[in-house]
Amino acid sequence: MKLNEDFWNNKYKDNKTGWDLGAVSPPIKAYFDQLENKELKILIPGGGNSYEAEYLFKNGFKNVFVVDLSIIALENIKTRIPEFPDSQLLHANFFDIEERFDLIIEQTFFCAINPNLRPKYASKIHSVLKSKGKLVGLLFDAILNEDHPPFGGNKKEYLSYFEPYFLIHNMEPCYNSYHNRQGKELFVMLQKK
Repeated sequence: MKLNEDFWNNKYKDNKTGWDLGAVSPPIKAYFDQLENKELKILIPGGGNSYEAEYLFKNGFKNVFVVDLSIIALENIKTRIPEFPDSQLLHANFFDIEERFDLIIEQTFFCAINPNLRPKYASKIHSVLKSKGKLVGLLFDAILNEDHPPFGGNKKEYLSYFEPYFLIHNMEPCYNSYHNRQGKELFVMLQKK
């Protein structure tokens, strides 16, 4: 299976976006609500329709970037938030990004990439974070699919990817997951070593 631009564009065209909550995930919203520094440079990789970017932008965080392979997903964001800067909607492969960020938000991107790219993901996140930057978000803590996204996993596996690069501030079961994800998510807060 090629998880390329055509694959993801077809998901949006065919409205096969079961990962899309249509709103900010409650654990991520709770994290955003306690952020005080609105100057943070934030990246949301594989952001899709990115209600997270919309929420941040409408709450005064103007330095938010979304990268996605799907032009349709990025157009959906622009349709919902016409004032969102075009230059911050990056139609690209996350692994090709070279800019640096203070904060990266993980929301259903890690589970969408081929699992053999997970070590590369951890390394790339580390390389695009500024000194003491953070990766914050959600990872599935469940066995999901083996032949198509979303791909699941568990804490032990994830630690093997992240511990070489990050201080693990939090990687625990999520207490405030969206109702159909209860008991299936870990909230993660990792800081670049």
